[in-house]
Amino acid sequence: MSASPEERVLILAPRGRDAAVVEQVLHRSGIANAVCADVTEWVACLQEGAGTAIVTEEALADGDLAALSAWLDAQPPWSDFPFVVLATRQAGPRARGAAESLKRLGNVVLLERPINAETLTSAVLSSLRARRRQYQAREHLRERERAQEQLRLANEELERRVAERTRELEAAHETLAFALDAAGMSSWDIDVSTGLHRRSPRFDAVFGYEGAGRAWDRETFLDHVLQEDRGIAEAAFAGVVETGKLDLECRIRRADGAVRWIAMRGQVKRDEAGRPLRVAGILMDRTEQHVTEEALRQAQKMEAIGQLTGGVAHDFNNLLTVIVGGLDMMLRRPDQTDRVKRLAEAAMGAARRGEQLTQQLLAFSRRQMLRPQTLNPNRLLLDFRPLAERAATGAVELAFDLDPALDPIRIDPAQFEAAVLNLIVNARDALEGRDGPARITVTSRNVRLGTAAVADKGVPPGPYVVISVTDTGSGIPADKLQRVFEPFFTTKEVGKGTGLGLSQVYGFTSSAKGFAQIESEVDRGTTISLYFPRSTDPAGEEIGTGAIGAIPLRRAGDGETVLLVEDDEQVLGMAVESLEELRYRVIVTRNAAEALEHLRGVERIDILFSDVVMPGGMNGSQLAAEARRVRPDIKILLTSGYVANLDEGQVLGQGELPVLNKPYRRDELARSLRLVLGGERA
Repeated sequence: MSASPEERVLILAPRGRDAAVVEQVLHRSGIANAVCADVTEWVACLQEGAGTAIVTEEALADGDLAALSAWLDAQPPWSDFPFVVLATRQAGPRARGAAESLKRLGNVVLLERPINAETLTSAVLSSLRARRRQYQAREHLRERERAQEQLRLANEELERRVAERTRELEAAHETLAFALDAAGMSSWDIDVSTGLHRRSPRFDAVFGYEGAGRAWDRETFLDHVLQEDRGIAEAAFAGVVETGKLDLECRIRRADGAVRWIAMRGQVKRDEAGRPLRVAGILMDRTEQHVTEEALRQAQKMEAIGQLTGGVAHDFNNLLTVIVGGLDMMLRRPDQTDRVKRLAEAAMGAARRGEQLTQQLLAFSRRQMLRPQTLNPNRLLLDFRPLAERAATGAVELAFDLDPALDPIRIDPAQFEAAVLNLIVNARDALEGRDGPARITVTSRNVRLGTAAVADKGVPPGPYVVISVTDTGSGIPADKLQRVFEPFFTTKEVGKGTGLGLSQVYGFTSSAKGFAQIESEVDRGTTISLYFPRSTDPAGEEIGTGAIGAIPLRRAGDGETVLLVEDDEQVLGMAVESLEELRYRVIVTRNAAEALEHLRGVERIDILFSDVVMPGGMNGSQLAAEARRVRPDIKILLTSGYVANLDEGQVLGQGELPVLNKPYRRDELARSLRLVLGGERA
């Protein structure tokens, strides 16, 4: 059997037929081997090379092992030669000499006889694999030695080339100046000690001057900067000595009156004591790049609008199909009471789903009505933990790791709970079908974010509270990670997600003057963190909404009058019918001007019920303020399905002006009137 000496198996079994039997077993398995007559020959063969060795225990006891010991001691660092020892079954512990022999061999697989062929073959193959790994280590060491020699030669070559390059620097300087000019860049250099300025001709050309004879200093440069950007430029220059760098991008007005975008990049060279010697850098005209970037942003904006409108149209068409189809069938056969009731309930369900969809869109666009409170989010998280556990299902371990010293934040409690619940549901979906532990962890921590951490977040640095939801799920690919907060974008299968959950979370955190951040790795899991600025107000009690549902339906008292202000005719008609059914007397107006005419009169008006967003130059909240001035004791109830600006949504949510969200049902209107007017009449 032909094989490399380093792959063969050496057999030392001088007594009986052991050697012949072992040789036969190895031969049948295709393993190269050689039988040695005694220890001396065995050691000689080991010195020539072998993959492993099979030796009987009695051969070790009978032979002189001095030569073997010397060979073992002489092994190189990478080598730990494996032995397979065929031992005689012992009734008790081995004799001291036998035990010392086995210990001297070191890397030993001990097989007690009798053994079968499969066991022997398996042990031999295992030893051969171990020896091959040692050979691989040997090759790695040799490769490292070769690499070190190559590195030495490379260093010598590098030193030679450095010396050669040094001689070429003058020529390279001229080439660099040419390349900068070709790239539309100009170079500049300021000697700090002398104030001497050097610049390439293109520098003056960027500012609309011909030639390079103009004297430049800091004030001359700032005179060209637009007034709106001058603060940025002054701050950049002021920080050069401290930071060692100049990084400025601003708008300038050229000598011919044209406005251009420029970028200046520079670096400070210092002496050994750290004192600045000179500042050098480049100047670029970035106008064309800004035009291109603005066009790209516009294209991306239009693409996002297209995705948003497409998603809204898809979902609302589905809902309208249920509503329109149901109403059509009710109109065709209005006499079938049970059928009409069933279709009306289906239409009402579709309308409620449309209401939920609208609220999600308003949350994303930050036009929803918020009722912020200063509170400790830990309490909210613990209060809604049972609901979160039901949402996560029993197959998922849901853990809460909350900082007991958490700072208070100012948020809308209902929106906060909806946002965290959204994240838990998403995490649960990401764990479906996954092997291994399914775990969701909700954590709360106080953090302090520096300028770099919030540079692209649109929020100021400072103390924040971060609420994180982490799962061990499938993760999100990097190419999709940047789009997860877009409305109607989802990584779930069709039918398993609307794509509005995370966009609602994004809008809520932005409305709370915070931001959302996501980190994910495919097959490792996802963490979504919500950052909220720490509130300096003391935390108060959370205001629940459960009591409203328990308030009985209230009908009007004798002569109670509502001044209704609504510009939409169909909504106006529905509101009038609902109010009259509740036995209120209704005064109908379509804008603030008409309403004020009635308010300045003498007729009885118990409550002003007005839409927030109206034409005519005065919205509902402004009308309410004017109504209070005209009639200080008047009750006010506002209604809105949309907030025109962010600040108005925050103000309306303070609780000073009660707001009934559109769409509303008659019983919801009745309860709101009951809260505003008070009383227990039914």
